[in-house]
Amino acid sequence: MATLMARLTRCAVALGLLLTAVACGSGPPSDRLTVMVPWSGPEFQAFYSVIRSFEEDTGIQVDVLVTRAQTQQLDAAVAADAPPDLAVLPSVGALDQYARDDSLKPLDAAITEDYTQPFRGLGIVQDKVYAVPVKADVKSLIWYTPEVTLKPPSTKMPALQALSRERPETWCLGLASGPTSGWPGADWIADMLLSQSGTDTYKDWLSGELEWNSPEVRAAWKAWRSIVADSVKNAPEKKFSEAAGGMTAKPPTCALAHGTLSAMSFPPSAVAEEAYDYVTSAPEPKRRLEVSADFVGRFTKNPSGTALITYLSSAKAQQAWVNQPGGYGFSARGQGKPLEYENPVQKRIAKMLRPNSGYTLCFSAADAMAPDLSAAFYRAVLDYTADASRLKSLLKGLDKVQLDRNSPVPPDKLCAPAT
Repeated sequence: MATLMARLTRCAVALGLLLTAVACGSGPPSDRLTVMVPWSGPEFQAFYSVIRSFEEDTGIQVDVLVTRAQTQQLDAAVAADAPPDLAVLPSVGALDQYARDDSLKPLDAAITEDYTQPFRGLGIVQDKVYAVPVKADVKSLIWYTPEVTLKPPSTKMPALQALSRERPETWCLGLASGPTSGWPGADWIADMLLSQSGTDTYKDWLSGELEWNSPEVRAAWKAWRSIVADSVKNAPEKKFSEAAGGMTAKPPTCALAHGTLSAMSFPPSAVAEEAYDYVTSAPEPKRRLEVSADFVGRFTKNPSGTALITYLSSAKAQQAWVNQPGGYGFSARGQGKPLEYENPVQKRIAKMLRPNSGYTLCFSAADAMAPDLSAAFYRAVLDYTADASRLKSLLKGLDKVQLDRNSPVPPDKLCAPAT
C-alpha cells in the first residue's frame, strides 16, 4: 500500500502540471509506462491488482495517473503533446475524435476478436482498431433490498409511478459528479427511450434522424421525471455515490436505485450474500439493455503500452479483474471458455452479456455522443430537474447543439444481439 500511495502522489503532481511530466520518474521507455484512469476506491483497487500482476510478469513498471476529470486532463495532455502512454477513454465519442486527429495509435486488429458485439465494433474507426473494451457494465438495472422491499419491484410504468407517490424518498437519486454532473439522469432517460420505443428509435435519435424534441424522446424525459417524482429534491447537489449509499444505511433512507453494479455502494460481502438484488429496467419480453464499457487506447509508440493493452485484454487478466472484491467488473469477452464469476449477483448479470443470451445490447447513449453534445445533455438534465416546465426549450436547445454533431458511431454498431 505504501508503494501504491507513493506512486499516486508522484502522479498527482504530474496531473497538477497538466501531465507535463507523465513519466512519473526516470527509466528507459521500454521498461516503464504511464496509464491514465478515472477509477477510485474498489474499482481502482481491482484494476491495480491486475497492474501489479503485469509488473511481476514482465518487469515493466506502470505509473498510474488517477483523475476524475478525465476529459479535461486527457485533452490538456494531448494538446500539450505530453499524453500518457495509455488512457481509459472518456467516451466512444472521444475515442473517435482522438483517432481521427491521429492522437491515438492503431492496434493489431486481432486484439478484439474475442469480444462480443456491440463492444467489439466500437473501438474501430475507419476500419482500424484503436481501443479495447477492458471493462463492461450493464446500466439497465433497478436495485432493491429484498429485506426492505420484500418482492422485486415491477418495472411497468404505472407501478413505478405509484411507488414514488407512496414514498417520496423511494429513489436513491444523486446527479452531482463534478464536470459530468447529470449523467445518472441522462443514462436513465436513454434507458427509458430504449425500453419504451425500441432499438430503431434509439439509433435514429443518436444518428440525428430523430429530433430531441420528437414525441418519442420527449416522452422518455417525462417518463423519467414521473418515476423519480419527489426524489429529485436536492438531487443536483447530491453525489450519486452518496445517494446510492442510502440503500446501505441503517435504516435505509431510500429503497431503489438505477444504474450499474459498480456505481452502487454495496459492500462485497452483502452482495455475495444477495442482500441486494436487481430487476432489468425493460419489462419482459423486450430484453433490451443499455450497456457501457471502458476502452483503453494507446497514445504513444512505447512498446510497453502495447504489451499492457494485450495483457489487459487477455483471458487471464480479465478473469483476475472481475473477481476482485468490490470492483464489480464485467468482461466483454465472449469467445472461448466463459469467465468464472465468484459473486452470484455478478454472475447473473454477466450472463446477459454472453453470446446468445437473448438480450439486445445497446451502447450507452451519452457515451456514444460527440463530447460537447453529451455535456449539453448532462446540463439539460440538471436544468430539467430544477424546472420541469422548461422541457420543450431544453430539447430544442439540444437539437441546435446536435447539428453536425451526430453520434460518431455508425447506427449499425450501436445495438446488437449479444453474439
